[in-house]
Amino acid sequence: MSTTIQPAVQSLDHLVLTVRDLAASIAFYARALGMQEVTFGAGRKALAFGSQKINLHEAGREFEPKADRPAPGSADLCFLTATPVETYAAHLLTLGLAVIEGPVMRTGAQGPIRSIYLRDPDGNLIEIANRA
Repeated sequence: MSTTIQPAVQSLDHLVLTVRDLAASIAFYARALGMQEVTFGAGRKALAFGSQKINLHEAGREFEPKADRPAPGSADLCFLTATPVETYAAHLLTLGLAVIEGPVMRTGAQGPIRSIYLRDPDGNLIEIANRA
């Protein structure tokens, strides 16, 4: 009797954001979320955090293969932090960034989370959350 193993992914390595302005996006994610700018390949840009990264594609100059309809402002991303969201909200305020909602309770991948929301320079919805 043979056993068939069902393929399954185990984690996210990276995702791609299409942005209007590379420099503005890098500055936002570095200042607001503490991500690190990374240059790789033939001068491509990414943002590193933890063991993941966000590759950045400039709108109209995307790398192949790419999403069928890449567009700035079409993402909705949630990031976990150990920093209390109230402390994070105060940090964002010092940067002149508005929290548009929260703190509010939501459901994350592994259970309840407490979240605040803001927008990046392209209008992407950014959720910053603590596990509850």
